[in-house]
Amino acid sequence: MVDKTYTISELAQEFGVTTRTIRFYGETGLIKPLRDGQKRLYNSADRVRIKLILRGKRIGMTLQESVDLIDMYDPSRNNTQQLNSLIDTVALRRAKLLQQKQDIDDMLAGLDEVQELCEKALGKRRNKG
Repeated sequence: MVDKTYTISELAQEFGVTTRTIRFYGETGLIKPLRDGQKRLYNSADRVRIKLILRGKRIGMTLQESVDLIDMYDPSRNNTQQLNSLIDTVALRRAKLLQQKQDIDDMLAGLDEVQELCEKALGKRRNKG
């Protein structure tokens, strides 16, 4: 059975990225497209790697973190190392985001307080005038 191939345009459209993004992944060795003259052809493995890289990006992983995790793939060991590493990465990312959310909530509360004080001060001036 022949592995299905994809053009750069097909993959860019499927994943909602630019062809430049996919070209960059090839230039940096993250994927290894075949060449047919000037045309790049991508196989199913390239497609899966792009999908996983973009999934990592959506959850805030760096490109290197995504690649390191993808390269841990080892079905002979039930991908235990890969899955444990992903769990650790997700837990760290979640903790960081929760802290950022708390920081934002604190800032919003501070802004509410300042706005309320300003509005009260303006209300008092209006009553005197």
